[in-house]
This record gives sequence, structure tokens and C-alpha cells, in this order.
Amino acid sequence: MFKRTPKTAAGDQKRKLVTALDPKSPISEQYRTIRTNIQFSAVDEEVKTIMVTSPGPAEGKSTTASNVAVVFAQQEKRVLLVDADLRKPTSHYTFNMTNTFGLTTVLSKQVSLEKSLNKTDIDNLFVLTSGPIPPNPAELLGSKAMSVFLEEVKEKFDIIVFDTPPMLAVTDAQVLANQCDGVILVAYSGKTEIEEASKSKELLVAAKAKLLGVVLNHKKLQSSDYYYYYGNTK
Repeated sequence: MFKRTPKTAAGDQKRKLVTALDPKSPISEQYRTIRTNIQFSAVDEEVKTIMVTSPGPAEGKSTTASNVAVVFAQQEKRVLLVDADLRKPTSHYTFNMTNTFGLTTVLSKQVSLEKSLNKTDIDNLFVLTSGPIPPNPAELLGSKAMSVFLEEVKEKFDIIVFDTPPMLAVTDAQVLANQCDGVILVAYSGKTEIEEASKSKELLVAAKAKLLGVVLNHKKLQSSDYYYYYGNTK
């Protein structure tokens, strides 16, 4: 599953799925810390559906979503990673899968969920790729079909992780945010502007989403890249 492909180099693959390929690394340990903090945030209310987004593009949200899904699966939970970035999907590259069928074909009732699911080499982890890019991503994510889909996957999986587009680029993430039990906002150290992060939080609050916390990635400490999780602040 993780062999070299023309579109995904082996080194890049290892960077993206470090929790699967190097589970004892410091970065993998930080992802497990994120998992633990998510579970602590669920003391009063169960968190089954988790949305991962970022203020802007190329800030690590897809890498974070994939690795969070992996560490939950390593805890022997049945996990579904959904590529809900219907504009620039990447999960099929990360997991070396085809993208002929996926979320869009499920929501449009062209193909059933069962036929669209992809089993990975990681025990307990399934991936639903985006499917063909639609002309109306936000409308699809806010549709009644999406609500039906959410209820269906909640019955079949313990944890569902949604990788969504950046908050400040399009409205897609806002549409899905209040349908999920919690949201993780990913920021890139030295790249994400404070104003952008603040605006993203304001949009999530306006959408009545539950912000679980912020992941600051690519923050260098000594010779390693660590991922930090900051709990929800008001």
C-alpha cells in the first residue's frame, strides 16, 4: 500500500503517514497525545465525528487528519477517514488508491457506501476518498444526503475523521463544522498568521462548531519536528 508510485514518492509518503511507518518516532508520539486530548475532551459528550481544517492551504491539515485516523485505528477502534476536500482531494494519493468512487458518488447515490469504502493495510482503518470533483461542493456537504451519510457511518464506525478544505478559502468547512462532534484547527508554525487563525476561529464559532483545539505543526524543537495540541480556549 505504501510502495513508491509515480505521484507519491516514498519519502513523502513516510512523512505523511509517519504514525504507520515509524510509530516510535517523536512525531508519532505527539499524534498519540492529540488522540488522548481528544478523548479527554469527550468526558461529557461522545466525540465520534472529527473535522480537521486549517486557515489556509498547505498548512498540514490532510497530513494531520490521516495520522489522527491512524492512531485511533492503532487503538483498535474502527475508523473511517473521509476526504471531504471536494476541491483538492489528497487521500487517494496518500494511501495510493483510485478515486473513481468516493464521497461524491455516495452522496449522489451513484454508488453505495459499502462499494466505495477502501480497506487500508492498517488494521481497523478505512478510507472514503472524495470521488469525482463536483461543481457544487458546499451544497453537497450541506445536503440532506450528507446528514443521512453521517448517521450511516456513525453506526458502522467508532471514529470518523473528515479532511476538509481550508476555512478562509471556501465555505465548505463551515457548512460541515456544526454537523461534526468536534473540530481540530491546524496551523503551520511560522506560516499561519495570527489574524488568519483568529478569523478561522470566529468562523467556526459563528457556525456553532465545537473547537476541540489547535494543532501547531512544524514547530522545531532541537533536531525534530514536533506536533503540539492546544486545548480549546475561549
